[in-house]
Amino acid sequence: MLRSYTLQHECGEELLPLLLAYRDAVNKILEELWGNIEWERRKVKGKKQWRLLPKYKVDIHSGKYKRRLRESLLVDWDYAAHWVDSAIKTAHSILKSWRKNYVKGERKRNKPTARRLFARVKQTLLKLEGEKLRVTVKPGEHVYLDLSARYFKLPSEVSSAGLGEPVITLEKVHLPVHYEDTQSGKPAVAWDFNLLSLDGYSPETGWVRVDTKKLASVHISSFEKKCAEEGFTLEKSKKILAKYSNRERNRARKHQLESARVIQSVAGVVGLEELKKQGMFSRSRVWNRMISRSDWRSISRILIGKMGEARVEELDPYSSSSFCSRCGWENKDLNGAVFVCGGCGLRIGNSTPQ
Repeated sequence: MLRSYTLQHECGEELLPLLLAYRDAVNKILEELWGNIEWERRKVKGKKQWRLLPKYKVDIHSGKYKRRLRESLLVDWDYAAHWVDSAIKTAHSILKSWRKNYVKGERKRNKPTARRLFARVKQTLLKLEGEKLRVTVKPGEHVYLDLSARYFKLPSEVSSAGLGEPVITLEKVHLPVHYEDTQSGKPAVAWDFNLLSLDGYSPETGWVRVDTKKLASVHISSFEKKCAEEGFTLEKSKKILAKYSNRERNRARKHQLESARVIQSVAGVVGLEELKKQGMFSRSRVWNRMISRSDWRSISRILIGKMGEARVEELDPYSSSSFCSRCGWENKDLNGAVFVCGGCGLRIGNSTPQ
């Protein structure tokens, strides 16, 4: 099981030159990869529309191509060579993410660019020495990150074998840690995200409901307090609004963690709806506020951080209400608020599921 933790560090000045060089290397690689893209006109499946979709002129994943790219970057590179390997991997990941979102229609046909200062540390650049994490910057030159203030346990073996690839910024280190799997005996549970609850179902456990009314009330009360701050001066109003926003974020985070903890306690594998808020807004101001206050994505991120991507799967919610959650039978003539399965007899509606 993989969990990710975040710690503060005080090595920003020592890491700044490396992070700047790393970002420049990632952008050079993105420029190179972008130059190997050609646009192909394809018909959108199920629609009378055509789109320009990206297609690579060469195999950018081949070992020969990566070696040539690596050699060109190492010409004027002042740091350990493995940082170049990490930059190549990061650039490929950024471009893959852009392509996936572009195909969905959520990104424009613009080259993705790395703007933030960060670096992904390969295993070959790491060594765990007691309470300090040694990161190789140059051959024979290291930076030591203090882990003594951590709030989590490291793997039992004192080595870097139990660590993933950390991501380092100027102020923080995001440290993934591998632990022994304790979720193997728990069933897989699919969860339905609603405005005031999270409803899960598994044939082994039946129905499980997580109440999120307290989480919604945090956002509602904060919104009402912000609306009441109209008689103050602009400067004072900004300070008060900032105070309420921080308080709202902290209180909401507490309820998000509680919901994620309940889900993790009952499920070994979690299936979550891949919901997009921008496609759910309507002309109703009340409805739009309810949707914008929902914390579905935040809970999903917490679960991925706690359980790992391998145990959290995002599911397409399209037509999911037409399929039986117990046996998979499809009701093509779904009508009304009650679902009755023709395969196993499961009844889902306003009453408690049977």
